[in-house]
Amino acid sequence: MHETMVAQSLLATILAEAEKQNAKPFRVKVSCGTFNVINDEILGLAFEAIAEDTACEGIELQVEHKPMSGKCNDCGAEFEFEFVRYGCSKCGSENFDLLPDAPLLLETIEFEME
Repeated sequence: MHETMVAQSLLATILAEAEKQNAKPFRVKVSCGTFNVINDEILGLAFEAIAEDTACEGIELQVEHKPMSGKCNDCGAEFEFEFVRYGCSKCGSENFDLLPDAPLLLETIEFEME
């Protein structure tokens, strides 16, 4: 269900921008964080279904998953957090805070000019 709501929001935003640009969208890039998880396949199917008979029919939908980051409280380094390796990648300290997860974003819309 989450992906269907995301697909509906994406479609509305893309169609509004396509109307402003007077152009047909052909590729869209979306990004999300580790905990703001989107199932690419379900999102693609939901988007495909609701985009039928619109200017977005047949659009290429790309989803980029951004890794979680941490900040070491001992050495100050920011690092890509890995669930299998718990600690700062620079000094090895386990004294760190997780940084805010990347939000779900519509990064780019590419258009074919009509």
